[in-house]
Amino acid sequence: MAGLFITATGTEIGKTHVACGLIRHLRARGHFVDALKPVITGFEPAEAETSDSGRLLEALGRPVTAEEIARISPWRFAAPLAPDLAARREGRTVDFDALVRFSRTALRECRGTLLIEGIGGIMVPLDGHRTVLDWMVALRLPLIVVTGSYLGSISHTLTCLDVLQRRGLPICALIVSETPAATVTMADTLDCLSRFAEGVPLFPLMRRGNGLDPAHVDKILSQIQ
Repeated sequence: MAGLFITATGTEIGKTHVACGLIRHLRARGHFVDALKPVITGFEPAEAETSDSGRLLEALGRPVTAEEIARISPWRFAAPLAPDLAARREGRTVDFDALVRFSRTALRECRGTLLIEGIGGIMVPLDGHRTVLDWMVALRLPLIVVTGSYLGSISHTLTCLDVLQRRGLPICALIVSETPAATVTMADTLDCLSRFAEGVPLFPLMRRGNGLDPAHVDKILSQIQ
């Protein structure tokens, strides 16, 4: 059994894109893999196929049905907001203890590699008191951190890494997902992060290409298997 948690410096950075790439890579090599997106907001059942949950199921080769969506994403909310706020709009809450139990049970029962995709950035509120960071601390899985190459991403990334490292969470990869129309070059972003995030494995993800370099994926996965 191997588990991996995919998080990010913020929302709409590329977590699902990275997760789908990892899934396809593992499946192409004959490995069993499953994935969860336990909490999702901005979810519209009529658009399930294009949702993050739907994209994960497609990568897994599974049907995008209501049952499969519920299996990998039991906490679904309509408003495109932080889970705490989105749940309140529906008179609901995210039961943090149940979320942790759900994640641990899935890890225990998975017969291969399980990817758990978080929601938003590391400090997104899940309920009135806990954040995604608390969820990651409870699970203590190896982390993939996804960031962008936009102006300001270096500060956001280094702040994120500092918080994770202070909590003693293992970071197996920092993936810089190219931001469309960014005013900062990918090369400059990578150069700066390589100097300030010394010791953290750093990988680029160019949106114009075919995704992560397979050799990079092998290096990332070798740390959790």
